[in-house]
Amino acid sequence: MLHRRSLLATAALVALPGLGRAQSGYPNKPVRLIVPFAPGGTTDIVARVVAEKINAALGQSLIVDNKAGGGGSIGATEIARSAPDGYTIGMATVSTTAANPAINPKIAYNPLTDFTPIINVAATPNVIAVHPSFPARDYKSFLAELKKNPGKYSYGSSGTGGIGHLQMELFKNLSGTFVTHIPYRGAGPALNDVVAGQVPMIFDNLPSALPFIQQGRLIAIVVAAPQRLAVLPNIPTFKEVGLEPVNRPAFYGIHGPKGMSKEVVDRIHDAVKKTIDDPAVRKRIEDTGSIVIGNTPEQFAAQIVAEFEVYKKVVAAQKLTLD
Repeated sequence: MLHRRSLLATAALVALPGLGRAQSGYPNKPVRLIVPFAPGGTTDIVARVVAEKINAALGQSLIVDNKAGGGGSIGATEIARSAPDGYTIGMATVSTTAANPAINPKIAYNPLTDFTPIINVAATPNVIAVHPSFPARDYKSFLAELKKNPGKYSYGSSGTGGIGHLQMELFKNLSGTFVTHIPYRGAGPALNDVVAGQVPMIFDNLPSALPFIQQGRLIAIVVAAPQRLAVLPNIPTFKEVGLEPVNRPAFYGIHGPKGMSKEVVDRIHDAVKKTIDDPAVRKRIEDTGSIVIGNTPEQFAAQIVAEFEVYKKVVAAQKLTLD
């Protein structure tokens, strides 16, 4: 594995695009935004909030195209293989740029060199939530139930190598528990089965799980967030329960294939930044429990490197494979 300094240098180079040629008058047609997960999950929610309002700032429509499967790797591979002209970009998540590449040595892209980071749109807390039929309503009793019955319960995730998978594995490693993993083709389908009671629990991003929690159709147990959330004031953070390494919010950014020109990257970055700075758009994102970020390409590249390093360690500690 490359030294951290080497990784940061690599990411910085990717984040300073200049290999592609800027197109005159970009964009002169709609831009495709690949979401590498099924509709209904947090990645899809954040993408559509931005796409609905970006026309005024970008001068063209942003067309959301869901390409689910492989824990996000199918859609991410399509982003990486697209022409670097700015007309195909995609959502970058911890799953696609860190967790999945960390577990899958045969993945068809390098998360640090095959993309052009553009902007981190939002940071999102994650939550362990259970179906109301689960015999626990708080973290203490939840942990006791898992320890008393190793292997009895299962959890759903967006797919093998997704953030929900690896964060739950990190939780299991640190808490000394065992829960069986059931991967889906996106967080949306996984969430639907947990809400329906077919799977007892999920480690999900808060925006997609929150409506069901508020309706009483899911029970929140513990959150990965900097501090307790205003929307879930009675739910402790992982730091509070002694598992600070799990206390990692997810990110939802935008990137494109490697080789995009600085002019095109700046155009997309500025349009997205202007869109998410709009009070109405910011409120819609914050109402999901997310935090609006809007950082630079360089800052986003450094975040990707940091998360990749964390999940490489999780994979090694838990001896995780795709099998």
